[in-house]
Formats: sequence, C-alpha cells, structure tokens
Amino acid sequence: MSDALVAAFELLQSEKGISAEVIQEALESALVSAYKKEYGTSQNVEIKFDTKTGNIAVYQIKDVVEVVENENLEISLEDAKEKNFAYEVGDKIRFEVTPKNFGRLAASTAKQVITQRLREAERSVIYEEYIQYEDDLMTGIVERQDNNYVFINLGKVEAVMSDRNQIEGEVYKAHDRIKVYVNNVQDSTKGPQIFVSRTHPNLVKRLFEQEVPEIFDGIVEIMSIAREAGDRSKLAVFSHDENVDAVGTCVGPKGARVQSVVNELNGENMDIVEWDEDPVVFIKNALNPAEVIDVYLNEEEHECVAVVPDTQLSLAIGRRGQNVRLAARLTGYKIDIKSESDFDSEEYAELEAIKDIAEDSNEEEVSPDRSAEPILDESEDFFDTLNDMAEESEPKEVEDTEDFFDIFDDQQDEDSPIDTKALDTDEDTPREHDEVIEELENEHLEETIESDEELEETNDEISREVSEELEEIDEELEEQE
Repeated sequence: MSDALVAAFELLQSEKGISAEVIQEALESALVSAYKKEYGTSQNVEIKFDTKTGNIAVYQIKDVVEVVENENLEISLEDAKEKNFAYEVGDKIRFEVTPKNFGRLAASTAKQVITQRLREAERSVIYEEYIQYEDDLMTGIVERQDNNYVFINLGKVEAVMSDRNQIEGEVYKAHDRIKVYVNNVQDSTKGPQIFVSRTHPNLVKRLFEQEVPEIFDGIVEIMSIAREAGDRSKLAVFSHDENVDAVGTCVGPKGARVQSVVNELNGENMDIVEWDEDPVVFIKNALNPAEVIDVYLNEEEHECVAVVPDTQLSLAIGRRGQNVRLAARLTGYKIDIKSESDFDSEEYAELEAIKDIAEDSNEEEVSPDRSAEPILDESEDFFDTLNDMAEESEPKEVEDTEDFFDIFDDQQDEDSPIDTKALDTDEDTPREHDEVIEELENEHLEETIESDEELEETNDEISREVSEELEEIDEELEEQE
C-alpha cells in the first residue's frame, strides 16, 4: 500500500499539476475519515503521511486536565507527568495508535475520499487557470454543435457559446479553429463553466490589440466601440502621442492591420474614427463617411441635431439607419439627422412663430383661470422684437396711433359683451388681445420719422399705449368673471 500511494502521489503531481500540499492534505483527511469509520471511535485523531516513504502514522490527541471526564479526549496531569514531567494543564499529548492491520476497508474508503478531493482540487486548478482569461481573447477548436449551442475545446476545458453570442450567418464546423472572447468563467460542482462570445464588442477590441502594437503598448487607446456583429463596427481611437496618427495606425500600411480583423470576423466592416473631447467634433467624426455641416447640442438631455448636405442625408442615416445608430452608441448622444434644407425651413418657421404671438397663443391650451398678465408679457417681448426690426430698417410712414384706438373702440361697440364661458375653450382666448396685436402689425402709420431717435420714441409710445389698453382689457375680464 505504501509503494502504491507514493506512486499515485507522484503521478498526480506530474500529470495533473496538483501541488504536493494539496494532495497530502486530501490524503490525510481521507485517512482520518477511514480510521473513524473502521474503528467507530470518537477519538481526536491525526494522521501523518510521509510523501517519501509512503508510511502512515495515526496519532490520538488528548488534552491534559486535572480531572478526566472523557478518556477518549483527555488525560490526567498525573498520568501526563509520568510520560514527561514538563507537561502542564492545557497541553496536548499525541499518542501513536496506528493499527497493525489498517485493513482493506480503510484503504478502499480512503481511495474514494481521495478521488473526490483530488477532483475538487483539479477543478480548482482549472478554474484558477482560466479565470485569468476572463474578458480576454482565446483560440479554440470547434468540437460540436448541439441545438443552439456551440461547444469549443479550449484545452483543459470545454467552453459554451450560446445562440445570441454567435454571429448571424456564421457556420461553425467541427475542427474549425476560431477566436472567441471569454465573457464569463464560473466555478461549479461540475467544474469550471466557461461562456464565450463572437458578438461582444470587446472581441473587436482584443483583435485590434493583437494586430496593432501601439494599442497594446497604450500609445493609441480605443475609447469606445459600437458594434452590430457580422455587419459593421465603429471604433473611436485616440493617440496619446501627437506624433502618432491614431486612425492611420489602426488601419495599417495598405490597410493590412484592419484587414486582418475583418478577415477574422468574416468580412465585418470596420469604421475607425478619431475620438475628440469636444462632443461636436466627436459626433461629426462618428457620422463618417457622411460630411456634417454643423451639430447643435443639448447637453442636459444628451441629444443633438446633426445638419448634413441634402445629397448626403441617406449616407448619414445609413442602410436601415445603421450609420446614425452606431454613431449614437459610439458617442452616447441621441442624434437627429436633418438635411440642410429641412433644417433651414424649420428654423425659419420657428422665427415666424415668434413674430406672430397671436397665432401662437391660439395654439396653446388656455385654462379658464388664465389671466391676461402672461399675454401682456408676451406682447411686450413681441414689441421689443418689432423695435429691433424697425431700427435695422429704413424709416417708414406711420398713421396716427389715435386712428388705431378709434378702430378698436368701434369694434368694441359692435361686439357683444364678453362671455366668461368662452374662456373655457382654446379657440375663444380673449379677442381684444388678438385684435390689438393684429391691428398693430397690419396698419401703416402716415407720419414720416426723420431720425432713428424719433423712431425709437414713437415705438416706445406705441408699446406704452398698447400695454395700457391691454391692462384695461384685463380689468374688464376680471369684472366679467
């Protein structure tokens, strides 16, 4: 038995790669279990295994006490001093109790426990070996495909690639050699479970690290990746050395470096753009190959509008929206693509809406308790706009403002008294306010103002008089309510 144990010890150490300490610990623990099972004892025993000779020694351990209560676990101080006068209460004494015939049953039991412990130790060794490859690249050989899973031999363990981690359209045949990204390594009672992927964005990153020494050395850094596996990927790269072109380095001489990655991924297109800390510049680069005229950012909402030439609208959006979708993932911004003509017309329409306060106010939802104060504020802003326009334009003929108020008074006499119920609808927002605005915009004053100073004084007077009139309208509304 001793020779066989030593031989097994050496074999496990050399073939399985399990350390001597692990094997010895497993063996001694197994022998303790076998001894207690064979002799049915509750003794506190310890077994020592000599890895060189294969000899096994069984020791019973007892505590030195004043009064013995359990002979299997304790020894009196008097008996202890007979063996060695130096013993004191609280010491532990070891007695060798190795049976002459340890027995085949004990050896068989020890073998079973040893096998179990060694399997656990082997699983632990494999797990520690492969956990270091998590979030990294490995090369494996396809073993088989079962339902939606592909099983890949990585050496000492078999990895699993699920359906969603397989590139659409790729065919995996037995004995094919492929590169995979190790997504997760888990330890279990059945051994290490390794899950790999061909669709993860970091697969592209690791492939470029292999092909581009500058990335591996940290001179060029991949800042972000957006990928639609099997079709197209976008990479944003940045050079920490101003003398190194980040994009050109990744592309390589005659495109050799990027082509190696494309070949590994069976023709997946690669767009490599330069990263920039300025989001406007970065978004323009990300929409490559389309040319971008300008980008309008909303930092708070992380949104933007990218304006492109009319002829490049479809190029910026991409096939089925792929280009703008990948650019949005790459930059972290929600991107709205607008053609140059559409953006200009929309901007013009917004400016026209600002000028026409009356039409805008009719489109808003008006509640019954809405007062005329917000309307007054809007009208004052509107008149400020009119003043600015008037200062930039040539002097015009204007009529006496008294004619305007005569028209307003006549219209008031013709209309029926204000009905407060009309305020319950959006369409019946007080007509007096709208008429004031409309008349002021459409009427031309007859007097000619000869200088910019006179024009400004006249506009101030108009604004003041109309504001007073609107205050009177507000008071009438309050009285009617």
